[in-house]
Amino acid sequence: MRSMTRFAIATVGAVVLSTTLLMSPAVAADDGGNSGQSGSNGNGHQGNTEGFSFGVIGDVPYGNAEIQAFPSYIQDLNAHKELSFVAHVGDIKNGSSQCTDQYFEAIKKNFDSFAVPLVYTPGDNEWTDCHRTNNGAYNPLERLAKVRDVFFPKPGFTLGAPMTVKSQAKEGFPENVSFRKHEVAFTAVNIPGSNNSMLPWTGLGQTQPTAAQLNEVQQRTEADIQELRDTFRKARNNGDRAVVVMTQADMFDPTVAAPSQADFGAFKPLVQTLIEESNAFGGPVYLINGDSHVYNQDHPLAAGSTWLSFYGQATAAKNLTRITVDGSNNAKDWLKVTVNPEDATSVMSFDRIPFTHPAS
Repeated sequence: MRSMTRFAIATVGAVVLSTTLLMSPAVAADDGGNSGQSGSNGNGHQGNTEGFSFGVIGDVPYGNAEIQAFPSYIQDLNAHKELSFVAHVGDIKNGSSQCTDQYFEAIKKNFDSFAVPLVYTPGDNEWTDCHRTNNGAYNPLERLAKVRDVFFPKPGFTLGAPMTVKSQAKEGFPENVSFRKHEVAFTAVNIPGSNNSMLPWTGLGQTQPTAAQLNEVQQRTEADIQELRDTFRKARNNGDRAVVVMTQADMFDPTVAAPSQADFGAFKPLVQTLIEESNAFGGPVYLINGDSHVYNQDHPLAAGSTWLSFYGQATAAKNLTRITVDGSNNAKDWLKVTVNPEDATSVMSFDRIPFTHPAS
């Protein structure tokens, strides 16, 4: 959830952008070799001809109407048998509702109804912002521990139909996971909005980040960076076609005309890591996030982007494409991502698929 002073939503229609190849679902991530014909794609990897697709949602359900509609959204996704997995990029509630145990358990029950693996990364609304009075004035670190307990009960396995993933559970971050499918490397990392959880806990009477808050941010950010570096290193070693990074935070929110360091500055080491690793990888990198609620596809780290100077970066990453999924009042659709066969013009294509019965 964007901080309240800069929260903006633009209503957009649900449209289908392209038609792409469908494949049968899978419930196990690749752990090395892949089936299919292989050969170089000209970018140094040994590719295969297979394509597949997966779904992405985020910032949903928001409010009572979406809570009631959410089971039907899951049914819509389950009806697409070609999906290999679904990702939820955080925010399972809006920013002005209670962060109760009961609510978490109810959403977990919804998640369990996915017929395909569900990869979930937490959003700020379910822990970082729970200090707010209207959220219940919780300690955000206690809520983060509860999120981990409820939504990551079996580290190394997804929710929904279980799929094995590599987890940072031993380091204390079970939500940070990676997996590989048909020469595409995936990682989901806990990078929340609210300036990477650096906004003061005003609902608890704080005007500056607490020592415990700073310690959590430091440890988690270090773990996030390690997760990113490990994923990219393996992708280089495996000769993968692309890398997909999934987070909640929109670190490049296009709805903010004049971003401030107070609202975005804590993302700098993560942005720097993405630039370094994207350039070292060389192939296509896709950053998929929620948080700002309006579908968007852009290149925020390309040469000339104002975000480079904002984050103090002299080097661009022209091979990074960022995709934001619709959410909140715009959660009328889900994003279908198709990894195209080897001979396609682009590695990935994106379709916004309307929900059958969106909340009104």
